[in-house]
Amino acid sequence: MAMKIRLARGGSKKRPFYRIVAADSRMPRDGRFIEKLGTYNPLLPKDSEERVKMNVERVQYWLDQGAQPTDRIARMLEAAGTREKAERNNPNKGTPGKKAQERAEEKAAKAAEAAAPAEEEAAEE
Repeated sequence: MAMKIRLARGGSKKRPFYRIVAADSRMPRDGRFIEKLGTYNPLLPKDSEERVKMNVERVQYWLDQGAQPTDRIARMLEAAGTREKAERNNPNKGTPGKKAQERAEEKAAKAAEAAAPAEEEAAEE
């Protein structure tokens, strides 16, 4: 059985509240889980102690059993100091989109056209 430590959403519309659970990876996000390990309330300020609560001993137990944390849970564990920081690399994050690249090319072409007549006038003098 492939185990995951993940978030199960609760709360009403536009008022999210999450349970941190150990669940079979084949089960639905908000479906059956094996054990509740903690809670996460994203509406609270980031420095609040109530924002993320988790039973670190049980989380460590499930990690030792081979459960894989999701990306968000892995970041929470890194913040808690339970897990070492993983190296992340997203080289495409800083690159502009297709339309922005097209606009930049058009702007560069217009700038080159505007600079060409100015260079010709300077050469004639």
